[in-house]
Amino acid sequence: MPLQFYLLLAAALFCIGIYGLVMSRNAVRVLMSIELMLNAVNLNLIAFSNFLDRQDIHGQVFTIFVITVAAAEAAVGLAIILSIYRNRDTIDMEAFNLLKW
Repeated sequence: MPLQFYLLLAAALFCIGIYGLVMSRNAVRVLMSIELMLNAVNLNLIAFSNFLDRQDIHGQVFTIFVITVAAAEAAVGLAIILSIYRNRDTIDMEAFNLLKW
């Protein structure tokens, strides 16, 4: 399969993630949208690594780092959402005004 198919798939995933990030009011859905965007980036990294130089694995190494950062982001984000839910009894993004004066 040519590189363009992978790039179009990654662009579609990234656009779906952006749409979910902008339109969602649910905090868990926002985290899922961020994960979808990071997976689109991973798909681009692997596709470019595979098509540009099959001997080097630089794209795969960067993908492992992105997956690690995404897992840490999901764990920390979910912990923050759970603590806010315990205090506010909602996960609506409009109700997250804890840091306002």
